[in-house]
Amino acid sequence: MAPTTFAVVGSGKRCRFFLRMAAAAPDRLRATGIVSRNPDRAEPGVPAFRTLDELLARERPDFVAAAVPWPQMPDVARAAVALGVPVLVETPPAPDLDGLRALWSDVGGSGLVQVAEQYLLMPGHAARLAAVRAGSIGDPTAVHVCSTHLYHAVSLVRGLLDVDTDDVVVSARAFTAPLVDPLGFDGWRPDATPEPRTRTIATLDFGGRHGLYDFTENQWWNPLLARTIAVRGTTGELVDDRLVRLVEPETPVESHLVYRRLGIDLNLEGNELDHVSLDGRVLYRNPFRGTRLSEDDIGVAAILEATGTWARGEGPPPYPLAQGCQDHAISLAIGESARTGQDVRVSKEVWA
Repeated sequence: MAPTTFAVVGSGKRCRFFLRMAAAAPDRLRATGIVSRNPDRAEPGVPAFRTLDELLARERPDFVAAAVPWPQMPDVARAAVALGVPVLVETPPAPDLDGLRALWSDVGGSGLVQVAEQYLLMPGHAARLAAVRAGSIGDPTAVHVCSTHLYHAVSLVRGLLDVDTDDVVVSARAFTAPLVDPLGFDGWRPDATPEPRTRTIATLDFGGRHGLYDFTENQWWNPLLARTIAVRGTTGELVDDRLVRLVEPETPVESHLVYRRLGIDLNLEGNELDHVSLDGRVLYRNPFRGTRLSEDDIGVAAILEATGTWARGEGPPPYPLAQGCQDHAISLAIGESARTGQDVRVSKEVWA
């Protein structure tokens, strides 16, 4: 099968992130070029172009991936749609609510825009989603995400609860306390001392189902902070990798998600995740086995490949623009509620 082809608009950190996925899985993903105002920032082996038109004249990829700052993201989406090219925009699709509405007005009806929201495609979250949708805890009623921030966390909440663009009432508060923060994007900080860090906690009330958002600054990197995902259902609860449910009267049963990892002890199959199982049933298989990608990288590679499959008309849309807009609308409501101390309702929007 021919690899998914994509071009990247932008030449910053996120561009290199996408290109790294193509380098790790060249039989599955291929970058056809970069659009950049500064050709000197081009990556070795990947041709650079000053405009999207020039790139498309040389080779038309399955889709274009936007890797530009937030304010420029809507412009890239509009430019790609104007040329009839499917486009994968970053999270969030636009910086603010007015920008989301304007973007939807301009390109929402095109059916050409997807959003690079990879969290539900990461192995652990994908396995949890499979377990929940298989009915292992009955009907999901509540999700607690203490892991990642804003729109990513909202995506996890909505996906695990299986809510679409439903109305939601957001109630958020922010708290600041000193915390040691020894590891960041730029590496370890040997002289780290406690500094003020803000923790934001919010309830998302979907009416009968709810989410609990809990995020502390730099929680992605800080090794001192736990990352927890809990899903409560009508007959049980899944907390991280531990599942407890009632299988018959007076009989709660405990199970665990089991990760088969290669390269441990005398295992010579590689050094990566193989699969995730529950009670002897495989819920998730690493689709990029042999690449040694991290779990987050697997999610990114998976959204790239799924976007190519969709763009060729061979599969469903991986994460439509409407879903990305809804995630960010709710994340903006979290910020507003934390600032004002008031509840904020997100009602049906133009993309609903």
